[in-house]
Amino acid sequence: MPRAEKPAAQLVILDRDGVINQDSDDYVKSLDEFLPYPQAIDAIARLSRAGWTVAVATNQSGIARGYYDETTLAAMHERLNALVAAAGGEIAHIVHCPHGPDDGCDCRKPLPGLLERLGTELGIDSLAGSWMVGDSLRDLEAGEAVGCRPVLVRTGKGERTLARHPERSGDDRTQVFDDLAGFVDWLLERQP
Repeated sequence: MPRAEKPAAQLVILDRDGVINQDSDDYVKSLDEFLPYPQAIDAIARLSRAGWTVAVATNQSGIARGYYDETTLAAMHERLNALVAAAGGEIAHIVHCPHGPDDGCDCRKPLPGLLERLGTELGIDSLAGSWMVGDSLRDLEAGEAVGCRPVLVRTGKGERTLARHPERSGDDRTQVFDDLAGFVDWLLERQP
């Protein structure tokens, strides 16, 4: 029996570092360094309770660089899932790219492979029309490559991204918000 395909219109894909939790130029290498923004946890829970599917797609080249391992990353994601669940929400799925920039993979954002894998694992035929929320140009480009509507947040590296790419703050396709909570407020206000 073929599986039923889910529509992507009710899907929000989030980058992790800088969107959900504090980012670090030295990498988030341990559970102690994984510091979620409280407003982001609440925002994810509100989206989930409103009927949106929330997923995370994150580059984690610190694994390839030897800064931390898959077990440490899994512990961070277990904590993230527990915090969102305690707030009354759910993250449907988390995918990550463990490769470094020179590894030649197809999943490291801005390439679309990670998002394509996410769609497959969620049973979504096309990601067109869903939202991709990130703090870097590579997040936006990966989302656009699969038809997502791009959202840039100013947290994490977002201000730096806007300074380097000011065209993103005034273009017709990119929505810009102070943080994930601001985007969620705006999105839920638009929902009928």
